[in-house]
Parts: sequence; structure tokens; C-alpha cells
Amino acid sequence: MLTGLVVGKFCPLHKGHEALIAFAQARCDRLVILSYTKPEFPDCPPGRRAAWLAALYPEATRLVLDDAALAAFATTQGAPSRTLPHNDAPAEDHRAFVAWACRTMLRLTVQRVFTSEDYGDGFADALARDFGHKVEHIVFDPARSGVPVTGTELRGDRSLHRAFLSEPVRRSLVRRVALIGGESTGKTVLAAALAADLGTCWVPEYGRELWEQRGGELRYEDMLAIAQEQVARENRARADAEGWLICDTTPLVTAFYSEALFGRIDTALEALAERYYDHLFLCAADFPFVQDGTRRDAAFRQRQNDWYRERLDRAGVSYTVVSGPLADRRAHVRGHLGRPALAPAPI
Repeated sequence: MLTGLVVGKFCPLHKGHEALIAFAQARCDRLVILSYTKPEFPDCPPGRRAAWLAALYPEATRLVLDDAALAAFATTQGAPSRTLPHNDAPAEDHRAFVAWACRTMLRLTVQRVFTSEDYGDGFADALARDFGHKVEHIVFDPARSGVPVTGTELRGDRSLHRAFLSEPVRRSLVRRVALIGGESTGKTVLAAALAADLGTCWVPEYGRELWEQRGGELRYEDMLAIAQEQVARENRARADAEGWLICDTTPLVTAFYSEALFGRIDTALEALAERYYDHLFLCAADFPFVQDGTRRDAAFRQRQNDWYRERLDRAGVSYTVVSGPLADRRAHVRGHLGRPALAPAPI
């Protein structure tokens, strides 16, 4: 069996990597894909990289490593512990580590190594010395003309994701931006404005939609269903999002209404109320209350915001308060996300 090897950080796994892997798969009977990096890069932890590789290359032999995985291997195998070489370590350290991982962790050697790098010949020679047999280096598109992008560029510019990342990778890298706040705190208007600013989509508040459909009549049992549907809509919307997904509520808001309306919160809803969001913004109640015929009053609005603060603070959840007119809120959120603020514009 002719075994080939592809090694990469895959932070993130992009279509250039995929082209290399497809090239390698066509030229060996079994392909080993090894991924490691030290230090790690934001949004690309080992578990996520392993999931990408599993989704796209289920037939390959995959090994995604960090120091924790190496420590666990040493413990279970009774072997000496070792750590990953730093990304800036000498090439010899990386070559020795890859050879060790193949022989000791995977219990195999390879006959071919596939790269798009100048160091490929030296890498193959080092593996051959360690394995005791010839290892051929096969180079693929060293100019990156087929897929002209790098991991550094993709980490810095999420607008490139749709063009250069496969769907499972792109979806997993969409960051959820959630807005919460009491009634008449401007979060829906802000959600729509942010989606326009960022060139992405937003998820409206399903609870409001159901309330209108039911003529203002909701049951206790509806509360959990509302939160579940909200989460389901968020998950579906990730396919259309560009870098960020703007969420015009969270299950925490539904939990508040469950307690306010019915005096209790379902345990499953309590669990959903802890749902993680990459960025959470609390819209301040700092402008006059607007009654649209469906809302309570300014006192209830303040009660909501106080409740959200107390729950988030107690849970140790980080959030950012946005206040002032819409233009200020847009600029504040965009600055927090690392996107340049727009000139004030009416919505």
C-alpha cells in the first residue's frame, strides 16, 4: 500500500489545502493528514480542525495534535512525554517530530510526501533517513496560482471566506453577534443596520413573530419552543452569513419572559439561556420609551435590562453595553468587532 503524507496547520483549512489534498489522494493508496501548530490560532482549535478534516476527508488517516493530545498519548501508552515544536523551531525539529508521530502514534511510515513548499525535498530526505526507505517528494502548485490565498489573509479578512472556504469550514467560522435589551431599546433596528454594515444577514426575534400570530396569547409551553426555534433559525442562517451572524435576541431573553409571564423557567430553557455567543451586546434603555401598542412600559423595560445584567454578571458572561443614538451604537459594535466605523447614516 502506497502511503502519502500531507502536513499543515490548516488555520483555517482552505481550498488551497483541499486542492493539495485532492492531488495527494489521487497519487497514493492511503493518505495521512497531520495537523499541528504552536501557538494555536484564534477560531482554529484542534477540535475544530479535526472536525473539518473528518467532514471533508472521512477516508483519510487523520491526526490533529496539540500538547494535551501528546500528554494523553504518553499517559495511555506509558511513553515519554513530549510537546509540539514551536512554529519558529528549526526545520529539523519539525521533521523529527513528524517522523516520530508517524512511527509511534500511527505506527506507519510513508513513501510520498506532498507539499507546495521549497522545503519539501529536505523534508522527504529527513523522513527517508528516519524510516529507512525512500520517501519521494511530490510538489503541487508552489506558486499557489490555482487558489491564490493564504491562511494569514483568511484570518485577517472574513470577506474572503465565501470564496476560499468550503461550506463546513466557513459555517463553523461564522461568529454569532447577539443583541439583547428590554422592549424599545432599539435592538431590532440596530440588528438590521449592522447586517447591512457588515454585508451579512440577521435573525429576527421569533418570539415576537409567534406573539403576533397568536394575537398576543402565549402559553408557558411556548417558551421552550420559542427558544428552540430561535436557535434552529440561527443555525440555518449561518449558511448565508458572511463572517458574522447578527442575532436579534437570545434564549436568555425568552427565559426572562417565561419568568415574567409565568413565574417559572423550564430547565431545558435554562440550559439554552446559557448558549454561547462570540459577541454579546446589551442595548441600553437610554432614550424615551416608544409604545407601539404591544409593549408594557418604561419600568418594565428597565426591569428587563436589570435582570439581564444580573444573570450575565452572575454567570460571568462577558457583554458590552451600547448606548446613544443609532449611529453611535453601530460605530461601537463595529469597533468592537474590529471593523472600521461607518460615517453616520440614517436608517
